[in-house]
Amino acid sequence: MIKLIVSDLDETLVGPDGNVSEENIEAIKKATQKGVKFVPNTGRGFESVQPLLETLGLKGKANEFVISYNGGVIVENQNFDVIQANAFSFEQATQIFDITKQHLENSTHIYTLNDVYVFNEVEEDNEYIRSRGVRAIKFEHDNLDTLKDEPIFKIITMNPDFNKRKQIKAEVLDKVNFDVNATFSSDRYTEFNLKGVDKGQATLELGRHLGIKADEIMALGDNNNDVAMLKSVGLPVVVSNASASAKANAKYIAKGNYETGVAEAINKFVLGE
Repeated sequence: MIKLIVSDLDETLVGPDGNVSEENIEAIKKATQKGVKFVPNTGRGFESVQPLLETLGLKGKANEFVISYNGGVIVENQNFDVIQANAFSFEQATQIFDITKQHLENSTHIYTLNDVYVFNEVEEDNEYIRSRGVRAIKFEHDNLDTLKDEPIFKIITMNPDFNKRKQIKAEVLDKVNFDVNATFSSDRYTEFNLKGVDKGQATLELGRHLGIKADEIMALGDNNNDVAMLKSVGLPVVVSNASASAKANAKYIAKGNYETGVAEAINKFVLGE
């Protein structure tokens, strides 16, 4: 029996316009009313998820959670209590930033616990993140010294050209002197976390916290940075617009895309409709 649903947001639950369909909202509400937990598992920060949580009736609730920064942080919805956090050291974050800042064809995002800083802003990127409810802060320094006292959980670069994304991934992995988990997302981002920090490990950690086994968890995703999550659970599901790597790790591929795929899976495997 499924007791916990973890779901990626962008292009899985949330459409290109930043909205969630009524079908998906209704299915999630029915599942939570049944006692099944619904946890966003996203590369975004938890503050940008608050409007969605309010829509779902989960905002501010005790014993309800968000997994953010590709597994970098697990936060309880009530009081933003941090259950688990996995940040870079300042020296590690600096190593990555010193590489990415040289590539002015990319923008670079730096994620602290509460904020997102963007170096070398690109208007296309700004429009996308605004549509996701992300409040980005322009970062105009060529080093991270102003963030030295803040934990940095994730650094990503944006470029719509996949070859450019592969290039920056390869360069970072080759030049830093520590282990990095590098993934792609949303057909635009290359994402860097500490090795061992991913959506899958965070899902299992939350399951242990809640006393829920892996085979009692359904995961919903669409992209490369969801693969670890899909591999970690008993019921991995992807929406129809998922990448080839995500589909290869799914037990069920929904007929619907981000508009109805989540509802389809919940109705089929949780609600029995």
